[in-house]
Amino acid sequence: MLLGERMPAEDEMSINERRKYLKRMRERYWGSDRKRRGELLSEMEAVTGLHRKSLVRLIRGATLERKRGRRVRGRSYGPEVEDAVRVIWESLDYVCAERLTPALLPTAQHLAQFAELSLTAKLETQLARISRGTVQRLLGKLSQDMPRLPRRGPERANRLTRTIPMGRLPWETSEPGHFEVDLVHHCGPVAVGEYVHTLQLVDVATGWSERVAVLGRNQQAMEAGFRRVLDRLPFPIVQLHPDNGSEFFNNHMIRFWGQEIVGLKLSRSRPYRKNDNRIVEQKNDTLVRAYLGYERLDTEAQCESLNALYDQMWVYYNLFQPVLHLASKTVVDGRLKRRWDKARTPYDRVMGSGVLGQHQQAQLAVMYTQTNPRRLRREIYQELQQMWERPNPQRTRRELVGALTS
Repeated sequence: MLLGERMPAEDEMSINERRKYLKRMRERYWGSDRKRRGELLSEMEAVTGLHRKSLVRLIRGATLERKRGRRVRGRSYGPEVEDAVRVIWESLDYVCAERLTPALLPTAQHLAQFAELSLTAKLETQLARISRGTVQRLLGKLSQDMPRLPRRGPERANRLTRTIPMGRLPWETSEPGHFEVDLVHHCGPVAVGEYVHTLQLVDVATGWSERVAVLGRNQQAMEAGFRRVLDRLPFPIVQLHPDNGSEFFNNHMIRFWGQEIVGLKLSRSRPYRKNDNRIVEQKNDTLVRAYLGYERLDTEAQCESLNALYDQMWVYYNLFQPVLHLASKTVVDGRLKRRWDKARTPYDRVMGSGVLGQHQQAQLAVMYTQTNPRRLRREIYQELQQMWERPNPQRTRRELVGALTS
């Protein structure tokens, strides 16, 4: 075969033969002068059938060894795991993978008691060992059969508040009973007249949350709201940490708290610093606004309906919804690194804290055992739907002001 003439198709080299040939030619190539290298490249081009630039890239490369193909892993988890994750994910209202993964096995065992899930020994083993990354990929594939609920969108310190220390509750608080407190307004487009508010308390250590609907924010309404919380809360309040609102800091409420809560500590957030109440502010969005939006609620019937809804949410979110708690904060190379603990439900955190008596532990355990979280979630949606179906005429600002001044 003449120099520069291409090899016939039937005589083409295999990949291994071509690599062996180029290994030998590379030694001759690097030992030759520039003119001879050009001749060798022409020869290799004719022998191998490769383009001249491809030959230069191979000759000058670090190795001519053939790269091993990437080993393709088989599926570790079949459709039965995917179906189980879908049911558990729906039951827990589509929480993130970080919160869902540690709750898979206990929730599956609980749902199996109510025949919501068929649980085998093999499936239990798989749910116990599945990693967070695998769960995250599964959640990316799963479509939400039932979409989440639609989302609808300072005062100067008086003499009394000057005596109350300002700041924020430490994130590393481990003792249950330290509550951030806030009041969510359901006034609609304009804050005139009397309307419904949601009084919300969130425990920093355990994530335990309390919600009560009150009509107005006068002394009687606020006392009734706090009294409802105290009657239901399974552990004592150690500290209350609201914002600077006058509905919290007045002589009537200070006297009421002193009579109803022994040894209570009071603190408050700094003016215009919402992050001082960061935990309850987050829950205002996910547990109040996500359900109710920014509609106006101003009747006694609506207040009663909202409290019925909050009674169901009290069981669902405190007993079955796993929450994350900040475990550590460190600064590495000038950047803040946060590490979160294993997601657990407020119920699990409170039961393991040692603050409950035997009677309280038994009551909560019975409630947990006898409650089907998937059915309870459906009932919450139904109660919410029924509440919005009741007559609720929306009035403009002019109509509201006119009704108040007439």
